[in-house]
Amino acid sequence: MKAIGIVGFKDSGKTTLTGLLADALEKVGHTVAIAKFAHHKLDKSDRDTERLMKPGRIVVGLGNDEAAIFWSRKRHLPDLLPLLAADVLLVEGGKQLGWLPRVVCLRNAQDEQELGAGLAVAAWNYRDSTSPTAGGLPVFDQNSIAGLAFLAVERGFTLPALDCGECGEEDCAGLAQRIVAGSATPADCKSLGDDFTVTVGGAPIGMNPFVARIVSGAIKGMLSELKGYSPGPVEIHIK
Repeated sequence: MKAIGIVGFKDSGKTTLTGLLADALEKVGHTVAIAKFAHHKLDKSDRDTERLMKPGRIVVGLGNDEAAIFWSRKRHLPDLLPLLAADVLLVEGGKQLGWLPRVVCLRNAQDEQELGAGLAVAAWNYRDSTSPTAGGLPVFDQNSIAGLAFLAVERGFTLPALDCGECGEEDCAGLAQRIVAGSATPADCKSLGDDFTVTVGGAPIGMNPFVARIVSGAIKGMLSELKGYSPGPVEIHIK
């Protein structure tokens, strides 16, 4: 899955951009998932869902043409990624996320300096696409949204947010910054290596290399006791 963040301060056009970018991506055949960070409770007021919610309880809503899951506790976006079957994930908000590139929504040049965090691949200014940016980022507006959609697919990526340090960086943000700068690629993430991989529903699950070695060793140890076993690549499929 390709992923890109859309970050900015209040009234910078984040939601406008998210909607336009989703439409532009779908227009050229990509499926899109959207994750939106909110600083307030999700809107369930005056509904049966609100009456059923209690701390620690999970409520699933099933409608004729939609479905929703509500957890009565905080969940982190990486935990939910396996549920999102899409070509491109747009993440509105989440300035603290350091494991995916971002588009910065500008009100002025100072915003880019505060929001970029070494992860910015483009800037959005829905008032004037000719406005220069401090870092020389390409600037898009409503008239060039197709170009931004292309860039989102070309430059988008996601890391597993494990901060394991196996890549040589202190955390995933360090590797993400190198990827954005062009000195690394997502393949440099050791948590998504080729030696031991786990996918659920087709989506790869990031695994700390130390844990991966333990799980891999345990599986190989058990298989070695079975008749007919010989060393080589192991494939296990579970439905």
